[in-house]
Amino acid sequence: QNLVYPSIAQEQELQGTVLLRFRVEKDGSVGKVQIVKSLSKECDAAAAEVVMKLKRFVPAKQQGHPVPVWFTLPIRFQIQ
Repeated sequence: QNLVYPSIAQEQELQGTVLLRFRVEKDGSVGKVQIVKSLSKECDAAAAEVVMKLKRFVPAKQQGHPVPVWFTLPIRFQIQ
């Protein structure tokens, strides 16, 4: 519900999935965001913006210490 479908993509009836990966840092914040599979530069930017707005995560722990971890997330753009 936080995803803003780019108007240019709607006009072109562009649909598909943006596959991105992001890093949850030691403090639980979202760090680097990388596009693994692109749909268009506008859709990629919209998907990355949504991920950057996510609330803090509970950080992963290894041997009792918080560690950064990568997540892969597909975001689907579909005209309803």
